[in-house]
Amino acid sequence: MSDPVPERTSPLFAVHTELGASFTDFAGWQMPVRYTSDLAEHAAVRSAAGLFDLSHMAEILVYGADAGAFLDFALAGRLSVIDLLQAKYSLILTEAGGILDDVVVYRLGETTYLVVANAGNRDDAFAALRDRAAGFDVTVDDQSDDYALVAVQGPNSRAILEETAGISELGVPLADLKYYRATDAFFNGVPLLIARTGYTGEDGFELYLRTDAAVVLWRALEEAGQSHGLVPAGLASRDTLRLEAGMPLYGHELGTDTFPVQPGLARVVALSKEGDFVGRTAIETGPPENARVLVGLASEGKRAGRAGYALVSGDTEVGTVTSGALSPTLGHPIMMAYVDPAVSTPGTELAVDVRGTHIPATVTTLPFYRREK
Repeated sequence: MSDPVPERTSPLFAVHTELGASFTDFAGWQMPVRYTSDLAEHAAVRSAAGLFDLSHMAEILVYGADAGAFLDFALAGRLSVIDLLQAKYSLILTEAGGILDDVVVYRLGETTYLVVANAGNRDDAFAALRDRAAGFDVTVDDQSDDYALVAVQGPNSRAILEETAGISELGVPLADLKYYRATDAFFNGVPLLIARTGYTGEDGFELYLRTDAAVVLWRALEEAGQSHGLVPAGLASRDTLRLEAGMPLYGHELGTDTFPVQPGLARVVALSKEGDFVGRTAIETGPPENARVLVGLASEGKRAGRAGYALVSGDTEVGTVTSGALSPTLGHPIMMAYVDPAVSTPGTELAVDVRGTHIPATVTTLPFYRREK
């Protein structure tokens, strides 16, 4: 028998332990699932701010004269044309058109990009990019172990960062930083990348810096956030927040058996870009006829369908729940699910098979929640 894969820990593990966090295994990492209560942490992000440790995410640096052209070939989107310090959501596709991973790409320089992949897909994403680099003047370097990543999410996030001691020399004031843009900065002399991105449906920022500076940054953010309602938030609240915002999660809504058009991500694929890219032929052919599509579902009561629960119309199974929870913000169960196209129209009445009990559910548009701007 092979030895078990050792669990990895964030550079902030000791801080989480001190805060009384409960931990869970996530893609081989011991990560905080909650500190106090899922509901309290979720509510704090919606009304004030939450502080997340995302250091398990993968950071892959791509640089060289052909970096832009390479990413246009390796990914579904057109990355060569994004502005300096702009971020773009994209997909790593398989040759068969499935989704190997969904990523966020930052342009750090004229010929330098940062690809942020999901923790569970770190090895596959890196291997795919490395293998696709053949013939390009480009270097693909997995720098995940060198980066810590923390996020401040919520309506008070900008005020907190603006009052955080040690953050200085911002290239762009946070008030002027647009969504899916980033700025260079420093934290106590350490290079810091601040991006106006996130995975909660709220305004917020994600901060990348060296692992050895992570604890001091976390402490500084905590101190600045005391008067703004900032709380540490774990993976449980992150999941309900992203579900309310209708954001897909790899392994639930996305996978190698999923074409981008099925979860509504056809816009991410730049079929108009010149030249070939991995998966183009399959994408142009499209998924099988009557392939299921992603929808939102809302129901009454307190029982939410969970991932894997069947959806039925009458006596016929017509879909499967991929994510579900009792929405802390809305107060009723919400779900994302793949259903047959014939029952995907908003307003269609279906039922969730919850351990033999059929719970009525109505197809609805995504997202379930939008923040006021």
